[in-house]
Amino acid sequence: MKYLPLDPAIFNNNRKKFIAKMLPSSIAVFVSNDEWPANGDALHGFKQNSDLFWLSGIEQEDSMVVLFPDCPDPKYREVLVLVRPNALKEKWDGKRLRASEATAISGIKTIVWLDSLDALLQGWVHLADCIYLDSNENDRKAATARSREYRFIDEMKHQYPLHQYQRAAKIMKELRGIKTKEEIVVVQKAIDITDTTFRRLLKFIEPGVTEYEIEAEIWHSFLSQRATGPAYGSIIASGDNARTLHYVSNNATCKDGELILMDFGAQYGGYNADLTRTVPVNGKFSKRQKTVYNSCLHLHNYAKRILKPGITVVDYTEKVGEEATQQFLKIGLLTKQDIKNEDPENRAYRKYLYHGISHHLGLDVHDLGTRTAPIKAGMLFTIEPGIYIEEEQMGIRIENNVWITKNGNTDLMKNIPVTAEDIERLMKK
Repeated sequence: MKYLPLDPAIFNNNRKKFIAKMLPSSIAVFVSNDEWPANGDALHGFKQNSDLFWLSGIEQEDSMVVLFPDCPDPKYREVLVLVRPNALKEKWDGKRLRASEATAISGIKTIVWLDSLDALLQGWVHLADCIYLDSNENDRKAATARSREYRFIDEMKHQYPLHQYQRAAKIMKELRGIKTKEEIVVVQKAIDITDTTFRRLLKFIEPGVTEYEIEAEIWHSFLSQRATGPAYGSIIASGDNARTLHYVSNNATCKDGELILMDFGAQYGGYNADLTRTVPVNGKFSKRQKTVYNSCLHLHNYAKRILKPGITVVDYTEKVGEEATQQFLKIGLLTKQDIKNEDPENRAYRKYLYHGISHHLGLDVHDLGTRTAPIKAGMLFTIEPGIYIEEEQMGIRIENNVWITKNGNTDLMKNIPVTAEDIERLMKK
């Protein structure tokens, strides 16, 4: 890992919270993600299962976490399973964690090598009545491949058919949705790296630069600050490309008079930042660009004010939609007749703002959390309204990351330049 070691108390506390939700006489087993094949003999870059990381901080492949709080032998109440280091394999693929190193990262004292797990696991399972197994219950899940966690569920149910099984994911969605102060410290580091990078870009962007050159600057800045890399594929969308929400070609030349929408964020310590800023390529907003930009900023600030504990994402989105309708009237995108004749299922403002306003953020960019129940203190959200105008070949989005607390929102990106005036001033320098 490139980042500095995290406080193992994060993972110790996370395990305690999960164990507190377990039924008596139960065992929970979490497995790491697959190593996915690419072409030839190559593999895609490994990405750890977020639930396993949340419990342990371990990024190594072929890892497992076993929680058995009622185990008669206290030594096996928390177990981390790792691949046994192999000198020959390490010559090819690099060093694997030693037991002491894994304990320092995770706080788990008992390390079991994967090649000796089967006999131990069988004995533990025979002592338990209930088995918690993990699955991907992110509401945005789209993958159809049967991943390791689902194959492991099949194996366990085949080998132990008479046990009671429980969904670990149901507990994880509840727990991971609430970020602790210790987790926010790590998120803030990812955000600070992103802040430094954005300021660097404001000095770099000018007419004639290409989108991929800007993306290269992002990579350089992230890695030089110990980030793992981008949290997701950076969106560097100049001109009309900005109306494509997940634009990833990043191959156009930025032209004088255009805006450029940049949606990017660093990953640090497993946690993600997610920033969007829209800036003028030549460093100066036109009168119309500034009008639309300020309208988007107004929506952003309005959304930030109303996103509080107790409101649901559905009600929050509806309120932002009402405000967007009024803003679009002011800047000439909608008429009163458009609003009068709108379809309640596809409201008039949706022509210019056709995506959600917020999503949960954390170990996953679209992190676990409720979309229907009331929002709770401790949740971490993006706030990212946008305005996309086909007739003007313009797309603007402004996105910050906000931690919801009992005493009000904490904008973790409050120090990142956002007003048109600040952006112009910094680009001028």
